[in-house]
Amino acid sequence: MKLPVIALRGVVILPKMLMHFDISRRISVAAVERAMVQDDQLFLACQKDEAVMKPAEEDLHHIGTIATVKQILKLPNDTVRVLVEGTARGEIVKMLSESPFFEAEVEEAPYSNDILNPLEEEGMMRALKENIEHFAKLTPSFGEAGANQMLAIQSLPELMDQMMIRMPLSNQSRQELLELDSTYARYQLMARLLDNEIEIILFKQDIQEKVKMQIDKNQKEYLLREQIRVLRTELGEDEANDADHFENQVKKLKADAEVKEKIRKEIRRFRMMPSGSQEGTVSRTYIETLLELPWQKVQKENKNIRKAEKILNEDHYGLEKIKERILEYLAVRSFSGKGDGSILCLVGPPGTGKTSIARSVARALDKQYVRVSLGGVRDEAEIRGHRRTYIGAMPGRIVAGLKQAGVANPLMLLDEIDKVSKDYKGDTSSALLEVLDSEQNNKFRDHYVEIPVDLSKVLFIATANTTETIPQPLLDRMDIIEVSSYTENEKFHIGKDYLIGKQLEKNGLTEKQFSIDEAALKKIIHNYTREAGVRSLERRIGDLCRKAARELLEQKELTSVAVTVENLEKYLGKEKVTYDAANEEDQIGIVRGLAWTSVGGDTLQVEVNQMPGDGKLQLTGQLGDVMKESAQAGITYIRSVGSRYGIDDDYFEKNDIHVHIPEGAVPKDGPSAGITMATAVLSAVTGKKVKADLAMTGEITLRGRVLPVGGLKEKLLAAKLAGIHEVLVPAKNRPDIEELSEEITGGMELVYVSSMEEVIPRSFV
Repeated sequence: MKLPVIALRGVVILPKMLMHFDISRRISVAAVERAMVQDDQLFLACQKDEAVMKPAEEDLHHIGTIATVKQILKLPNDTVRVLVEGTARGEIVKMLSESPFFEAEVEEAPYSNDILNPLEEEGMMRALKENIEHFAKLTPSFGEAGANQMLAIQSLPELMDQMMIRMPLSNQSRQELLELDSTYARYQLMARLLDNEIEIILFKQDIQEKVKMQIDKNQKEYLLREQIRVLRTELGEDEANDADHFENQVKKLKADAEVKEKIRKEIRRFRMMPSGSQEGTVSRTYIETLLELPWQKVQKENKNIRKAEKILNEDHYGLEKIKERILEYLAVRSFSGKGDGSILCLVGPPGTGKTSIARSVARALDKQYVRVSLGGVRDEAEIRGHRRTYIGAMPGRIVAGLKQAGVANPLMLLDEIDKVSKDYKGDTSSALLEVLDSEQNNKFRDHYVEIPVDLSKVLFIATANTTETIPQPLLDRMDIIEVSSYTENEKFHIGKDYLIGKQLEKNGLTEKQFSIDEAALKKIIHNYTREAGVRSLERRIGDLCRKAARELLEQKELTSVAVTVENLEKYLGKEKVTYDAANEEDQIGIVRGLAWTSVGGDTLQVEVNQMPGDGKLQLTGQLGDVMKESAQAGITYIRSVGSRYGIDDDYFEKNDIHVHIPEGAVPKDGPSAGITMATAVLSAVTGKKVKADLAMTGEITLRGRVLPVGGLKEKLLAAKLAGIHEVLVPAKNRPDIEELSEEITGGMELVYVSSMEEVIPRSFV
């Protein structure tokens, strides 16, 4: 038969189904109009894709339903509502026309009943009816009447027809069932779909039950909390809700939007946690830490360079390089509005004021001062913090320092940076790389905080006793400032202007009750202390203050104690330190050398004896490998030029040479005594005397060149204290010596030498 065709979207109409649908496409309206003109019959085919607005033949399912139009109702916006009744299953044999409406050759396609065994058919029908009963019990909205009507049907094909109409199936499932010709295949699909529906309902009910239980539990907790709150109110213990209090703090917090959103997210989690739970405590601590950090809170700094210079001079005597560098930093900040990004590292012996100058710098710049001690730190988490998954987790020392300072631009002292170490937990110095890199520390990530922290506004100052133990990448990020030993004059001024007043205050004495005259102070420095800094000097002054306090208490008639050179031994005992003086007379094989130690400079007396033997070289005095090699290099040079000084060719084969440096219990090493040992050996071999008031320092090569050495300030100080009048130093050290003050070099003749040919004539009498 030839019938007009309507392409349905979002609906599948089945045989024996009475249903209305709305159409608005012209092609569909024209098809209905043609059906009304003919015998009210048309073919309803479902679209494969609902989104297609202008379907073609390939967009339609060929199996559909032959239906009779019962009623047409015109609605606004050119919409037509059609009431139809499905009469039979049909199939498009051939599409005759697609315009102005679909028209096709359609033939009826009834289902084929391929179940021949009546018992099998009965079994299938009973299985379906049991599932229908189960479904009806689980779904009250399905209706008892509809279920009873289906249960009364005695034919399997008819039962499945009604199930297709009445059961809550999707359009896709209905179309699949419609296209199946076999009754057996239809049964299998219908049974599976019904089982799936029952499973879904059971899952849904289970979830609803769990949700209900949780709601009941939450409701119970809410009621209990409300009762507790009322009881607290009655007892006068009412507290503001912590989460609300945190929210108010977030509003006042000076931070960017990302930080605030992270804190608010954590507060929302905190609200959901049961009161008093372990997770709640961890979350509370984390929120409090984030709120206490100074994200964008900065302190106004001092930009008055005169005032800063005055404060630095008030607090410390000397240390000119550090003061100059700090004032440069302040000048740059005044012009650019921000620091120069450099990290200062003060390197020098203990007791030279490295830590205290940092505190003074903070005062001069009006910055908050935070000290982070790194000595012995070996765990990376000490710097980066612990992850919050660990019990007792906390932020690292850097973030903790910021929290302590309360501002984002403090002065942070990284004390003893040369004493950090590493173990299996990580390398601490590697973690410091990010902290001290001005290019990337504006996004420093602490494992505990988990939000980038800006360290670019922090002025970092590090201290170290030596750079040898600092890894090169870390050293490269810092601006090294050498803090060298103090001269006796500097120690005198420090003691007089700073230490005496400090110890008087510490011991509760006044200037009227206790005094030290200048000569006594100089003697304390010279004969009771031996150090690069002033810690021992401060301790000796403290000893005097305590003994004076005891005297004043025991002898009531005594009103004051004055320490002089005459009574100094009474209070401090015998002199603790003696210095090697220059030799009184010129001698053969004895030369004065200069050495650097961790507590300042010292003089070394190199002694050489020669004796008949078989060419052995003996080195004693607990010398290190480098020092032994220097001695061997010196002797090799002397042997190579022996003919110039009248030394027989076989002299070194017939004689033994013994080089000794006194104080044998003290280890000695380094190349700087090279020219000293070579001169002493040449003196012993040739029998020529060496000047008594001469000292020297420098490394020697096999060809007799003199190479530069370090620690010249300390070495020259030691030479001056020993009464040396002439010092031979490497010519390449001239720039280092020109930086030294007249106080150190005055009274000594400094001779610059570049080879042993210049050393020997100046050394021998």
